[in-house]
Amino acid sequence: MLRQHPAPEGISVADIELGSISAKRIVPTSGEPKRTLVYFHGGAYLFGSAEGYVPLAGRLAIALDAEVIIPDYRLAPEHPYPLPILDCVAAYEHLLTSGYDPGSILFAGDSAGGALSVSVMLHARERGLALPRAGVAISPWVELEHRGESMQTRDGIDPLCAREPLDQQASAFLGGASPTEPDASPVHADLRELPPFLIHIGEAEVMLSGATDLASRMAEHQVRVTLEVWPSMFHVWHLFAAVLPEGQQAIERIAEFVRGLDRAESLSKGSH
Repeated sequence: MLRQHPAPEGISVADIELGSISAKRIVPTSGEPKRTLVYFHGGAYLFGSAEGYVPLAGRLAIALDAEVIIPDYRLAPEHPYPLPILDCVAAYEHLLTSGYDPGSILFAGDSAGGALSVSVMLHARERGLALPRAGVAISPWVELEHRGESMQTRDGIDPLCAREPLDQQASAFLGGASPTEPDASPVHADLRELPPFLIHIGEAEVMLSGATDLASRMAEHQVRVTLEVWPSMFHVWHLFAAVLPEGQQAIERIAEFVRGLDRAESLSKGSH
């Protein structure tokens, strides 16, 4: 993946530690970044690493003028639910205790990481921690029972995900826990008091129903949510931005979402 889709020029990459959690830190070389994006990588909680997400993180760092931090959380089945989630909560808590301003922090993630962008906030809320400014869930895997209609209608269409392997991966991650646990399947969670969210999902994805359900649940719980369904797109098409125009366009849409938050905050301050 790294060879086929190399990191963009204009970034620097460093290994850091967030307490006991290793991480990658990616920053633009053009100057001091304006914000921090904590990015939770995908891989069904079983695969993936911070290293493999440097190209996408680099593109996000440039588009958002942000430092991007990717925690290397522990993976199932050796470290099953809820350990990957708790590692990411610990990484976020370390940033806060290190002096990071939560108002300058954004969460984002794809697939399992898209679920983490929600579930880490839920844990932070329950612990009384300040929440980040906003979240971005890319192709989120947020319903581990796989009962949504798209699990049947898109099965065999999405080139990167299929129902049967996802069932096996969910079982390996859960390690006997219920797939309806609210932090494993955030469509079942109490989502009140979460900050604004952007959800990206491809129309060809088996996870389409879960993403639309998540957006609906957020709306019901008075969360400001923007759902974008991209026609014909497949699971986490953002990863292919080096060769797929829609991938870079989606990254730019994330940047527009963040700039919209900046404008709303500026207007709010100006009215007081």
